[in-house]
Amino acid sequence: MSKAQATSADSAPSHNQLDTKAQAWSALFSEPMSDLVKRYTSSVFFDKRLWQADIAGSLAHAEMLAAQGIISASDHASIQRGMAQITSEIESGAFEWKLDLEDVHLNIEARLTQLVGDAGKRLHTGRSRNDQVATDVRLWLRGEIDLIGDLLKELQVSLVDVAEQNVEVILPGFTHLQVAQPVSFGHHMLAYVEMFKRDAERMADVRRRTNVLPLGSAALAGTTYPLDRERVAKTLGMEGVCQNSLDAVSDRDFAIEFTAAASLCMVHVSRLSEELIIWMSQNFGFIKIADRFTTGSSIMPQKKNPDVPELARGKTGRVVGHLMGLITLMKGQPLAYNKDNQEDKEPLFDTVDTLKDTLRIFAEMVGGQMNPATGQKEGGIAVNAQAMEQAALKGYATATDLADYLVKKGLPFRDAHETVAHAVKAATSHACDLSELPLTVLQGFHPAIEKDVYECLSLRGSLNARNTLGGTAPAQVRLQLERHRARLA
Repeated sequence: MSKAQATSADSAPSHNQLDTKAQAWSALFSEPMSDLVKRYTSSVFFDKRLWQADIAGSLAHAEMLAAQGIISASDHASIQRGMAQITSEIESGAFEWKLDLEDVHLNIEARLTQLVGDAGKRLHTGRSRNDQVATDVRLWLRGEIDLIGDLLKELQVSLVDVAEQNVEVILPGFTHLQVAQPVSFGHHMLAYVEMFKRDAERMADVRRRTNVLPLGSAALAGTTYPLDRERVAKTLGMEGVCQNSLDAVSDRDFAIEFTAAASLCMVHVSRLSEELIIWMSQNFGFIKIADRFTTGSSIMPQKKNPDVPELARGKTGRVVGHLMGLITLMKGQPLAYNKDNQEDKEPLFDTVDTLKDTLRIFAEMVGGQMNPATGQKEGGIAVNAQAMEQAALKGYATATDLADYLVKKGLPFRDAHETVAHAVKAATSHACDLSELPLTVLQGFHPAIEKDVYECLSLRGSLNARNTLGGTAPAQVRLQLERHRARLA
């Protein structure tokens, strides 16, 4: 061995040395990082969930490097072999995640180098951890958005099931939490279907902007190697490549946009939760929630508490908080990558976990669980139709119908509105519903009122009269059910 070869061999890092975090950058540093800083800057124990995305991105990058002649076919084969073993180790739980290696990327790279030697070191050619992590998060989030889309569909199906069973059930519709007009309970449930439909559309739109490749942007300025970034994008099933290297490594718009969409979805869940909580209370008694979604009291044996809706209402604040955190994280950052961006992962991960868990449990709580023996869903919310209808009779819910009746008799609406207000005042003084006032009393408010007024003053008549597109008439609700069934099939 020549002196030069000996010197080179003596100075080259061993595979064991690659286990230390300092080897990730260079021999520039004169002292090791303190244990406190290691713990403070490490992300491996939460970002290790990105391991599948990291390996997928690395394999696509290696395939491109080989196709471009940047690494040899032999190195490519070694990388593939090493990554297969790492995958097996992680799946079996045998993989050792090391704090000293800081993050998921360096842990996998160090293990790969242990397994295949120099081929593992060559994998990082033409890329940086900056574009690598941006790619990994996008790949991971893309898969999670797909799962969330499936869960949103399940929840919509559960709501459609409940709506279909309760088309003819009359619920008091509220404004300002005061009885306003009667609506079909099925119609009310379909309002949430529309909300979650829009949530699914937003998620699909976020997915399109997430599914773009940063890899190949390197640290911030691109690379001198002849990379084929479009090839990597195609391999990974991505819709294109980021067109500006500075933007590619520092952008977290997609994470913020996802969290905004998730926040809106949780707001919709929270609104539904609030209604379920109110409806379940003894003062309303409109519904019952299956026992497995409720808890009791440690001191009051009669209590059955709607803990799941209450927690979902609370977790909405948690997700909205993550959105605020991510926006604040990004607002003061100059281009390009900054260590601040390590703080994007925990709020993003928790948002995904919270949303998925919430959607999954709500789909079952609302629609029930499939019984394999009967092929039917069982245990969803139970509706007390009688209590709903009785409540609708308490607030003069058909007052607007009387005004509409008078308009059809030729009165201007504002005059009809004033006339009905006097009729409601009279009914209130007699402690009865409008429909219970004698015809002679009603005619005292306007002579055009005839016997047919009682049809429009009935809850059922009011419901059936709203037979326009988007209305609450059962005929319209059934048309909407057909539309949703076809869409969700």
